[in-house]
Amino acid sequence: MEKQYNTMKEFWPFYLGEHRNKVNRILHFIGSTGVIAFAVCAAYFMDWRYLVAMPLFGYGFAWVGHFFFEKNRPATFKYPFKSLGSDFVMYFYTWTGQIRRELDKIS
Repeated sequence: MEKQYNTMKEFWPFYLGEHRNKVNRILHFIGSTGVIAFAVCAAYFMDWRYLVAMPLFGYGFAWVGHFFFEKNRPATFKYPFKSLGSDFVMYFYTWTGQIRRELDKIS
């Protein structure tokens, strides 16, 4: 029976374990940065097309990372909201230089 994750605290170690490959994490970082940039552009230019581009850009980079580098199935297929939240937690830890510490916790 597959484990069910009820809280973000339970889900985070699983999510991070699915992102051990550095290239995958870099691709996620690029995708998340693009998502933020598209959100800012949507608000600034008041143009809904940026909102359409957000998931295409973000998931595009992330899924390339999973399928070609990590060689696993993205957690977003089963846990879409927890994965989205965890992606931005990983983005924060990467941006602040704390991702290695987080990875060491699950090793």
